[in-house]
Amino acid sequence: MTRRLIAHLDMDAFYASVELLRYPELRGQAVVIGGGRDSKPRQLADGSWRYAKLRDYTGRGVITTSTYAARALGVFSAMGMMKAAALAPDAILLPVDFDEYRRYSRLFKAAVRQIAPVVEDRGIDEIYIDLTDVPGSQHDAGASLGRALKDAVFDATGLTCSVGITPNKLLSKLCSELDKPNGLTLLSFDEIPSRIWPLAAKKVNGIGPKASEKLAGFGLHTIGDIAAADPAWLVEHFGRSYGAWLHEASHGRDERPVVTYSEPKSISRETTFDRDLHAVRDRPTLSAIFTELCVELAGDLARKGYAGKTIGIKLRFDDFRIVTRDLTLPAHTMDARTIRRAAGECLKRVDLSRRLRLLGVRAGNLATLSELVAPTAAAPEVHEPEPNYGPMPLFDQQDP
Repeated sequence: MTRRLIAHLDMDAFYASVELLRYPELRGQAVVIGGGRDSKPRQLADGSWRYAKLRDYTGRGVITTSTYAARALGVFSAMGMMKAAALAPDAILLPVDFDEYRRYSRLFKAAVRQIAPVVEDRGIDEIYIDLTDVPGSQHDAGASLGRALKDAVFDATGLTCSVGITPNKLLSKLCSELDKPNGLTLLSFDEIPSRIWPLAAKKVNGIGPKASEKLAGFGLHTIGDIAAADPAWLVEHFGRSYGAWLHEASHGRDERPVVTYSEPKSISRETTFDRDLHAVRDRPTLSAIFTELCVELAGDLARKGYAGKTIGIKLRFDDFRIVTRDLTLPAHTMDARTIRRAAGECLKRVDLSRRLRLLGVRAGNLATLSELVAPTAAAPEVHEPEPNYGPMPLFDQQDP
């Protein structure tokens, strides 16, 4: 009988590991990724590098990722920079370089597809792989293929990854975390009580902070605690859908297929500021950033072959409150001017009296260009967005 074998491959400290390829002398050190342009290393006359230290950072940014040495000091992704600086003041601070991370992402995924073509892309640094019908997978429950995948990724990128191989996606994602970094973990259904049930409930993808807190309030701290709970009780306290899912997930049941392609629901661009910005006093800076985000979003749509009909904005204020606004256009667009104009209309519907931490622009209600062009009609002429649009009086409310 053919066993279902699903792998989850997760790159190890991906952004940080890419940077260590560029600066190998930093291996083994506490390194944090998330700085701005001013944290870019400077090469000295003798060929050595001068690195920014976390202790010298000022601003309201958050950490994108960190090396395992930094994590040992308590510094993790999504942590505020200033808090991280208090824990690891001597950690090296490097700027993010998403172009380089995307390049390495393409490399490792291409290497995997040479071995196992059925791949579900889950982001820049992780994928699911269906190994069920790959030759040799049934012989040893995927162990040899797991090692081959890890070797292929390393040969293509010089980076390590961790792989979990189990009967389904839920268990494989759990297992890829068990032996990081550079791990290979195989698990069968028979091993769920001994290896999965002792794990914290929050380890399950789908049990977020609020659900975890509620579960803990009922004395359910581990996956095994949930598995031992009465299914009817879970439904009563967590709702019909989520309660039933908690029961199934805690027993390691997941029939979701590996999906090789799905249309994106939206495409967005956003940025977090190094310091909080005011709509009036920092108007030139905000206007320039807003324009750049609209141009970048238009470029993303053009490269990916989409046009959006709903344009939206996302704002995070200094009190961490998030506000979104949307506007649906008469027709789909991938034009930067149109996007900026629509986003500006959204902005007018927001009280901008508080300072801003984050600004984002989004295109939703997407359609491919082929869907928008009738078979007998000529293809629309696509113009590259122009980089300079002049003054943009969007952040023009009176100073309160």
